[in-house]
Amino acid sequence: MGAHEQPPLHPNKQKTTWSAKAGNSGYFVPRPVCAWLACGPQNAVLSPLLQYVDDTYNFVSSGPRSCNYSDGRWVYAPGHARRYNGTECDVKDSHNCIRNGRPDTGYLDWQWQPAGCHLPAFDAKAFLSAARGKHVALVGDSMARNQAQSLACLLAAEFPHRVVYRDPDYPRSRKPDLWRWAFPSHGVTVSFYWAPFLARATGKARNDTLPQNVNHVHLDAPDDRWGADADTMDVVVLGTGHWPLNGAIYYKNGEVIGHHAHDELDPATDIGYARPMRMAYRTALDRLSSGGRPRTVVLATLSPGHKYEGDTLATMCPRKKPYREGEQELRYLDRELVGLVYEEAEAARARNGEGSATKVEVLDVTKLAIMRPDGHPGAYMHRDPFAHEVQPWMAADCVHFCLPGPVDTFNEILQHILRKRR
Repeated sequence: MGAHEQPPLHPNKQKTTWSAKAGNSGYFVPRPVCAWLACGPQNAVLSPLLQYVDDTYNFVSSGPRSCNYSDGRWVYAPGHARRYNGTECDVKDSHNCIRNGRPDTGYLDWQWQPAGCHLPAFDAKAFLSAARGKHVALVGDSMARNQAQSLACLLAAEFPHRVVYRDPDYPRSRKPDLWRWAFPSHGVTVSFYWAPFLARATGKARNDTLPQNVNHVHLDAPDDRWGADADTMDVVVLGTGHWPLNGAIYYKNGEVIGHHAHDELDPATDIGYARPMRMAYRTALDRLSSGGRPRTVVLATLSPGHKYEGDTLATMCPRKKPYREGEQELRYLDRELVGLVYEEAEAARARNGEGSATKVEVLDVTKLAIMRPDGHPGAYMHRDPFAHEVQPWMAADCVHFCLPGPVDTFNEILQHILRKRR
């Protein structure tokens, strides 16, 4: 398949990688998940299942309510995030912390509690019903991929699915440019498109062997792959923030307009990261507002990484509990990036006008993410990292989240956004 050929959204013949028989009830939990859950203590199993049924009933019966999900705290809820087995839904190996031997599972025992309201547990049946017949696309960097795989796993825990497409050189490439799942019971497709600048980019964005700041970004064009498929998308989550900070040379109409973090170039032409990010968002939002197709576009805010603590593999991001309120504040940079997303969402609404078929929302996950230093793979991005001698090349991941894990909450809020739009 060529670089920009579009794989079929709903092919008739695809190998089923894993499926579960969905019953009539929206609360069905497949046998593999039940067996996995049963490995934990009794109170860590019965409590979340009962809470899940209660949350789902309340969510479906009462419907979405006005709530600021961006502010709140993590409350202890034993087993709340024990919803799927990452091996069975085929997540990225380095995020499959339980399979990789992580011995502590306390990071699965927390639930996000927004200030003044309740966030129900994810309900696969409700999500698929809200997205029936639609193409849900997550576009952006590796945190967007983290969320996309979370969404696929949450849905696959209750409904049959198949992997429709994955770049043929994965897992050797370690980060497929396109990953697509189909959920035939509701005609829903979920896709992830790798586009860390949202705009068309070459350099490190396509070649891991290059230095971090070697990127060439054309801010007036969406990345080729998702841009080619944009007319098929009904729900789009745009997520970026980490890569523009690394540095790039920026172009418009084929001409260099400036750079960021390139010391060898003229300092007077360093345009920083904020202006290019705004331009990339506007290019993406304008592309997704064209054609008159009814569409919901969701801008996800930055999910900050956490500091590496200590100088050994065992002591990097070692925390075992969420931060308490006031224990970890957002950096000025984090707040600036959150503000940028809100401003660009508002600007897009103004450009589109009141009657636009494209509705723009913000998925603000920054506070809930920064309070979860315990949810990263750390050393357990590798299989049994301490079973043998630690190798010099081994790293720890203090940016992405284990699957299952805190990133599942991103999709609980996304579900609310879709149901509100319905």
